[in-house]
Amino acid sequence: MKPWIKSLSRHGAEALGIMLILLGVYTYQSRNLLPAEIQPAPALSAPTLEGAFYDLREHAAPATLVYFFAPWCHVCAASASNIKHLRDLRSDHELRILMVALDWQTRTEVQEYTDRHEIAVPVLLGDASIAGDWSIYAFPTYYILDGHNRIIHRDLGYSTLAGLWWRSTIID
Repeated sequence: MKPWIKSLSRHGAEALGIMLILLGVYTYQSRNLLPAEIQPAPALSAPTLEGAFYDLREHAAPATLVYFFAPWCHVCAASASNIKHLRDLRSDHELRILMVALDWQTRTEVQEYTDRHEIAVPVLLGDASIAGDWSIYAFPTYYILDGHNRIIHRDLGYSTLAGLWWRSTIID
């Protein structure tokens, strides 16, 4: 066998091995999230950072991204610009984006986070009950819902802008 074919085969096998490991890690991490089997999403009613009250079921949209974060979370901070840019790419009529603050101490802490990251989407002030209903145990976690508020995609950890855009565009 020619050396370059042998090298290509070895690198291909290594790449496949790495992909399988990453898939295994993803599967393990997401095992406790709500399933993305077109099941109805739990209720989501909470006060907003601006002082109003928001109920997910009272607002129709073709798709919804519900993004759970904690103000102290460094991965959430790293992905905040992706949420901001996703809003620029997809209008509110195409994709409703909600951020839900969890594990926060004061309203000021959440406000400082949203100001620092120039968040221009509704921010709900969640609590332990919401975290439990939505199976949130790590940050950030997000769910994408279809127009009937059924879960179609879910993930946790950092997601690129392209990943968020793709998942929120491909509505089964």
